[in-house]
Amino acid sequence: MDITADTPLDELAATRERLSQAWLKNKPDHAQRRADLVRLRDAFRARIASMDAAIRADFGHRSQHENLLSEAMIVLAEIDHALGHLRRWMRPRRAAVGWRFWPASAQIRPEPVGVVGILSPWNYPVNLALVPLVSAIAAGNHVYLKPSEHAPRTSMWMRELLSEVFPADRVAVALGGPEVGSAFAGLPFDHLLFTGSTAVGRKVMAAAAPNLTPVTLELGGKAPAIVCADYPLDRAAARIATGKWFNAGQTCIGVDYVLIDAARRDAFVEAMQAELRSRYGDFNAPTDYTRIINDGQFARLRGYVDDARARGLTVLEPVTQNLDDAARVRNAQDRLFPPTLVLDPPRDAEVMRHEIFGPILPVLSYRTLDEAIAQVQSLERPLALYPFSGDNANIEKILANTLSGGVTVNDTLLHFGAHDLPFGGIGPSGIGAIHGRTGFDTFSKLLPVFRQRRMAASDLLKPPYSGAIDKMVRWLAK
Repeated sequence: MDITADTPLDELAATRERLSQAWLKNKPDHAQRRADLVRLRDAFRARIASMDAAIRADFGHRSQHENLLSEAMIVLAEIDHALGHLRRWMRPRRAAVGWRFWPASAQIRPEPVGVVGILSPWNYPVNLALVPLVSAIAAGNHVYLKPSEHAPRTSMWMRELLSEVFPADRVAVALGGPEVGSAFAGLPFDHLLFTGSTAVGRKVMAAAAPNLTPVTLELGGKAPAIVCADYPLDRAAARIATGKWFNAGQTCIGVDYVLIDAARRDAFVEAMQAELRSRYGDFNAPTDYTRIINDGQFARLRGYVDDARARGLTVLEPVTQNLDDAARVRNAQDRLFPPTLVLDPPRDAEVMRHEIFGPILPVLSYRTLDEAIAQVQSLERPLALYPFSGDNANIEKILANTLSGGVTVNDTLLHFGAHDLPFGGIGPSGIGAIHGRTGFDTFSKLLPVFRQRRMAASDLLKPPYSGAIDKMVRWLAK
């Protein structure tokens, strides 16, 4: 398998044009969309083992169970959901015109837009490529996919999968690095979706702007967990640990920092350390812990911890206490970054200035819930928010005074997998939303259609506006 061959830049525009011309000649109807999704589901199921192998090879190691949960389960569930609802989603939707326009009628028709471009990331390389592809196909579009160069084996796996399922003029895959990605974002797509960092999202939006390409940006940010004083610490520690260290923290909606009431901070830290030891033991090459994707990301994370230590902050690595020097070196060479807690870092610490996107968890204490909310408000609006409380008044107070892309109450991550919940950010954490019917609508033009009857009052509304017509206009304007 050649995982280094980039798509030539001069092929990108030609491929998009081929996809567009094929779409214009044969816009996918319900039968074709359904058949495409069924073939994709069957081919995907048959290739789950090779998908798992490709992802683990790209990461150096990733938990097979995390691959099955976050990639296979999510993709298959999205396909099944689309198949179960496709006919209803495609139907025209009734719309009222109001009594002033009687006897006219109106409807909203979901129409495919044409060719959808998808720029997908490396952290969930299959899920975050194929879930939006499912929505775009369900909506009746053709798709041009550019997966991340940081997961080259998985990108090649997807190209082979999609070439087996779809004709080359219906779905195409471009491979390559930043130069290919930049040229891809500048193509005149009918819609462009990008999932990745906020910094790159700005560049993608700028590249799309000359063509006025509509964009959906799924970005990131610093997603907080707020643990209220009434919530059990052991349960909070367990659920936050999952939301933080799943995929070694390389998750756009992963918990980025925790706010805990000051009186219980130390007890929470003890509960979290116990939780980590129960999950990962002595951290000697654990099989259920994902590696950092590449050396550059590992060095970035190490820099955050070095900055915290240089500031004299308390840094805890609870699962590395029994490792000898040789094991520590081996872990570093394998990009095995330990779960790390940083206690009460200031706002200018590196772990608070950037989205962490890794297995480092700042734990911040607060005196009142209002103070915790103020800390969240002082940062950019995040992609996710996780409030923990058994008191609904606390939950409602947090929801009423913060704004994020999505919320899971008393747990983490799970709103991503609920198909009827739109998934997307706000401002620096994203633009637009996908998943389920929302994704179908994102890649559709919701076309308003107004139907006039044979006889209509509008035939009378013409100059000269005098007499009865003058009275009618004035009456309608009341």
